[in-house]
Amino acid sequence: MIFVFLGPPGAGKGTQAKILEHDLGAKQLSTGDILRENVKNDTSLGREAKPHMTSGGLVPDNLIIRMMGEYLATVETPILDGFPRTVPQAQALDDFLHENRLDATAVLFDVDMDVLTERLTGRWTNPRSGRVYHEKFNPPKIAGIDDEDGGELVQRDDDRSETVKKRLATYEKETAPLVHYYENDSPTVRFVRVNGLAPIDEVTEQLRALLHGEHA
Repeated sequence: MIFVFLGPPGAGKGTQAKILEHDLGAKQLSTGDILRENVKNDTSLGREAKPHMTSGGLVPDNLIIRMMGEYLATVETPILDGFPRTVPQAQALDDFLHENRLDATAVLFDVDMDVLTERLTGRWTNPRSGRVYHEKFNPPKIAGIDDEDGGELVQRDDDRSETVKKRLATYEKETAPLVHYYENDSPTVRFVRVNGLAPIDEVTEQLRALLHGEHA
């Protein structure tokens, strides 16, 4: 079973990937990591990709698919997060899955964007320990001060309102065609939605059910 995770930043994809890796032996695959590994190991695919990477250009979709294919064929439960990014990449992945008779499910972590924005922009972090608070859901006893060490809390650049809104707008623009493709046009990949704002354990159980259902 192959999972394709779709959803905006903060929807819980990374959290669920880590849980599935720990509990089920799944493996989250990053195209960036795979590209760098092939270049580092001087594989034939790495040598093909290196000129594109060093020049700052895009690595061709067919080359990425060939690299991903090596991993998809050897990892029992791969999780693709951040790939495919475009409909042509999704179509190329469909062709690979069909040729190799592999099952895949695209999981959209569905969220209300206003609620997600509130979640992301309310986060404050202790830069010394990494401890995270939230203005509404998990506030410190004294605003702006860490409960344990009494030091100042900061808001990361990624959690600032203007940054969050820009990231979410970019996601909606770039990913909407991909969601439409998987929901309506993909001949190979099953499409499902999960509530990305539900409690973590509830989302995990939905993903477990999907995995067990595919193997039944």
